[in-house]
Amino acid sequence: MLTFVPTPIGNLEDISFRSLNALRDAELILCEDTRVTKQLFNLINQKLNFQIDTSLKQFLSVHSHNENKFTSNEFLTTFKEKNCIYVSDAGMPCVSDPGAILVEFCIENDIPYDVIPGANALLTAYAMSGFNKKEFLFYGFLPHKAGNRKSPLSELMNSEYLTILYESPHRIMQLLEEIAAIDPNKEIFLVKELTKMYQKSFKGKISNILEIFKNVDTRGEWVVILNCVEKKDGEILTIDDIKELSLPPKQKAKLLAKMTGKSIKDIYEAFLK
Repeated sequence: MLTFVPTPIGNLEDISFRSLNALRDAELILCEDTRVTKQLFNLINQKLNFQIDTSLKQFLSVHSHNENKFTSNEFLTTFKEKNCIYVSDAGMPCVSDPGAILVEFCIENDIPYDVIPGANALLTAYAMSGFNKKEFLFYGFLPHKAGNRKSPLSELMNSEYLTILYESPHRIMQLLEEIAAIDPNKEIFLVKELTKMYQKSFKGKISNILEIFKNVDTRGEWVVILNCVEKKDGEILTIDDIKELSLPPKQKAKLLAKMTGKSIKDIYEAFLK
C-alpha cells in the first residue's frame, strides 16, 4: 500500500496522529529530500516524544525530475507488498509538489493507496483572508521569467474567482509591482511564513500594500490572494469597455473573443484601427 502523508508547513504540532502512525509503520519512505524527512523524524522523536525507529526504514528521494522512475514494474510489486509512504518536504503531497503521477499509477494498477489530510498553506491563507467568497482558483507559482508572467497574471487579475498564488521571497516585490501596474486599486491579502514564529499577514489595496512594504522584511514563503472581479448580471461589454481595461491588446482581444464568439484576429485588428 502507498499512503500519501502530509507534513507540517511550519509548526511541528500541526502533524496529526494518523500521520505519525503512518511514519512509524512505514517500511519504504519516498520523499522529496531525504535529509529534510530524516530531520522531521528527529524533531518528532525529540520534541513530540513519539519515538520512531528509522534504522530499518528505507528512504528514497522522489522529485519532479525522477518521479516517472517510480512507476515501473519494480515499484508495482513493492507498493503492493510493502507498507510505503510518500511525504513532501512541507504540506500536502500533490499540491505544488510531486505525487500526482504516483496517485495515477496506483489507480491504473489497482494499488491500494490513501491520502491523509493535513496542513495546507493555500486553505489556511484562504480562511485567514476574510474574503467572503465560496469559490476560488488555486494557481500556484507564476512563471519565473518576467516575460512569461504578464499574460497569465493579467487573466488572473480579471477573474471572477478569488485567485490564490504562491510566491518566493525573491519575487514577492516583483509580483506586487506587477499587480499594481495592472490595477493599483486591486484588493489583495498576503501572508508569509504560515504557522511559524514570524507569520505576518496584510490586506488592502495594492497601492497601500506597496507603501507598507517599504518597511517589511520580505524573507519567507508567501501566499497571495487576489480579490475577484464582481460579475455584473445583465451588463453587456463593448469593445470600448474592453479598451479601457489595463491589458495588452492581444489579451483584450482574447477576452472579447470568448464573450462574442468572434475571431481573435478580427477583434485585435479592430483595436489597432
